[in-house]
Amino acid sequence: MTAPALLPLSGRRIPPLNLGPPSFPHHRATLRLSEKFILLLILSAFITLCFGAFFFLPDSSKHKRFDLGLEDVLIPHVDAHKGAKNPGGFLIHGPDEHRHREEEERLRNKIRADHEKALEEAKEKLKKSREEIRAEIQTEKNKVVQEMKIKEKKPLPPVPIPNLSGINGGDPEDDDIRKKREKIKEMMKHAWDNYRIYGWGHNELRPIAKKGHSTNIFGSSQMGATIVDALDTLYIMGLHDEFRDGKKWIEDSLDFSVNSEVSVFEVNIRFIGGLLAAYYLSGEEIFKIKAVQLAEKLLPAFNTPTGIPWAMVNLKSGVGRNWGWASAGSSILAEFGTLHMEFVHLSYLTGDPVYYKKVMHIRRLLQKMDRPNGLYPNYLNPRTGRWGQYHTSVGGLGDSFYEYLLKAWLMSDKTDLEARNMYDDAIEAIEKHLIKKSRGGLTFIGEWKNGHLEKKMGHLACFAGGMFALGADGSRNKAGHYLELGAEIARTCHESYDRTALKLGPESFKFDGAVEAVAVRQAEKYYILRPEVIETYWYLWRFTHDPRYRQWGWEAALAIEKYCRVSGGFSGVKDVYSSTPAHDDVQQSFFLAETLKYLYLLFSGDDLLPLDHWVFNTEAHPLPVLHLANTTLSGNPAVR
Repeated sequence: MTAPALLPLSGRRIPPLNLGPPSFPHHRATLRLSEKFILLLILSAFITLCFGAFFFLPDSSKHKRFDLGLEDVLIPHVDAHKGAKNPGGFLIHGPDEHRHREEEERLRNKIRADHEKALEEAKEKLKKSREEIRAEIQTEKNKVVQEMKIKEKKPLPPVPIPNLSGINGGDPEDDDIRKKREKIKEMMKHAWDNYRIYGWGHNELRPIAKKGHSTNIFGSSQMGATIVDALDTLYIMGLHDEFRDGKKWIEDSLDFSVNSEVSVFEVNIRFIGGLLAAYYLSGEEIFKIKAVQLAEKLLPAFNTPTGIPWAMVNLKSGVGRNWGWASAGSSILAEFGTLHMEFVHLSYLTGDPVYYKKVMHIRRLLQKMDRPNGLYPNYLNPRTGRWGQYHTSVGGLGDSFYEYLLKAWLMSDKTDLEARNMYDDAIEAIEKHLIKKSRGGLTFIGEWKNGHLEKKMGHLACFAGGMFALGADGSRNKAGHYLELGAEIARTCHESYDRTALKLGPESFKFDGAVEAVAVRQAEKYYILRPEVIETYWYLWRFTHDPRYRQWGWEAALAIEKYCRVSGGFSGVKDVYSSTPAHDDVQQSFFLAETLKYLYLLFSGDDLLPLDHWVFNTEAHPLPVLHLANTTLSGNPAVR
């Protein structure tokens, strides 16, 4: 998905407070005295107003309270026989009334004392010089910073580590396959080394301009997205020196207390997913600690009337909002529906059920909603809880929601049957309404828009071939059918590559009349180093060992090497149908996290990250299966 550029919050500045000498030094004493007098008057008036409000504002307990059913938890318990709680609030009778008046008088006296104390403190403050006030402010700031550091270093509770098998290995026996795997590793090193030289600490790299790059999904800060996204790929490939460099940067420089508005979805799948995977693979505690710190910063995004999170949140203020282009201010299905894997692991690792509860609340809400033709629309308003535009897609805006239903089941050691049933129901509706066969015999997944099927398939939707294969085992007596459906989608996506000049696939392609698996509009002809087709090849290879998938993967790797490699890294291309394409000059972080990882795994043995022990998030970060003995879904004290 692409979104319009956002204005950074730092674009509007407040003029700095002038603490230097006044412009007119001969009035200095008079000015200081008048400033103090006015400030004292304002402060006194404000405190007096607050004090008076206590007496003159109506007693809110006599007015109807909005009943959330939480009074027994959030407010003091009242004996049912002595002024019981009723829908209108609290009623107090008999001897308790005298005690109530005494309590009110005690509170008044306390407020008077606080009022006098505040006035005295204000007078003392006004006696101090500017330099003294500055020093006090700096001391308080330092104190807050130290308290935050202490909180950040607070150790997380020890938890049993899941069975982690297949972290290393995968060496192919065939010499040709081994050479291909080494070539992929060399491509990874070229991408990383150039980022290390020209873009270190920036989110991404401009490999032609040879400088850092970022997009609005990461906000206005340098958060080292490529470093976090690439860590597990480096580890899996045995590039341990590079991995240590990345770890050191994260220890020293990765800071989430920045005034920056980020995409909740992208930060979750790339940063939290990447940090959790790096933790499980390496055992380094710093990655777990950083993942939890970031997760805490994302929680305010869920503060909506429905609990459906905003698309973006400011990491410092916690203020959230949605993309301006989304239908009627809606949140997006693929964004709020792609949190489950990471949030379940966060609850498992911290013992805090808040993350698990957030994603389960989303699931409960979706289960209650009507779905047109059994399909999930891509837009849901977080204020009203109603669907936006009736647009359903297995590509952008919808894709990873379905992926995470299946993977929630797999990650729970196949015990989360609720997720499996939701996945099966959704796929049956998709197959009925969206999956068609072209005149030329190519199976494709269209998009449903307001009751009409658009015969267009996006590169993003090509991941579905792998998803169908992954979900075949455990389906409703249709394992063979879904494995075959996955193979058909893989063939269609391969055709979209094969019918271009560069042998790289376009962003989307049509199936109208004589045009099949080809992009028509210029704006759809680009390739930005996307991984979805190679991802499907890898899953199909794992489940079938059909050599065509390695052959197709190698074709893609050679095309990337020939047309996307530049001296400063790898760049996307603007037109896959041109034999001399222009570059977009962006090395995406997902190229290192996904595209190169899936290629490396495609030419590795099945014992490297076996699928019965690991589940890959939508950014290709492997997370371990949480077996019955230790899963949050089946008895961890965090969610009992």
